[in-house]
Amino acid sequence: MTRKSAKAARRKDYFKDFVETVVTAVVLALVLRAFVVQTFRIPSSSMEDTLLVGDFLIVNKFIYGIKVPFTDTRLRGVREPEAGDIIVFQYPNPDPRARKENYVKRCVGVQGDVLELRDNVLFRNGERVEEDYIKILPANRPLDDFGPVKVPEGSLFMMGDNRNYSADSRVWGFLDKDLMKGKAVMIYWSWDAERFRPRFQRIGDLIR
Repeated sequence: MTRKSAKAARRKDYFKDFVETVVTAVVLALVLRAFVVQTFRIPSSSMEDTLLVGDFLIVNKFIYGIKVPFTDTRLRGVREPEAGDIIVFQYPNPDPRARKENYVKRCVGVQGDVLELRDNVLFRNGERVEEDYIKILPANRPLDDFGPVKVPEGSLFMMGDNRNYSADSRVWGFLDKDLMKGKAVMIYWSWDAERFRPRFQRIGDLIR
């Protein structure tokens, strides 16, 4: 083999290795996105001050069970959703086109729970729920009293932490668990658009 042909062979091998590396990385990224984690950006103020507009979240898709792509089958998860979990889900609208939009809210009740909101104080099964994370601002609509309602089987009741500025289960009803995308677990980036700078102090924060 001549020096020229050897050099050409090395270039070919390098290109082949490069393509294989890129393809492998893309496949792994797609698998992770489909079955384990996904990212999500906060577009509205409905979860303030827990989550701010411009926060970018890592969402654990594995914990509640993976939904097999292009099917209605959901594999068994690590655990069931619980009251207090912050969950990313498809918007619960009968129109499939509207379901492409993702929402994030806090689960305040699971199947069988009886929920009531009295002057912005949440009661679950007759007992007051301590919610030190909620934000109460002057209401732009009468949402500070609601219920009582009982969460049906296979459903969740979702509410925003910015209690009076959230379109949630008080507006659009119970959330079918099949619409869950996963549990929000961490803020990996945060951008303050008003000040045009990152919020470095929020990066890496675990979501509770």
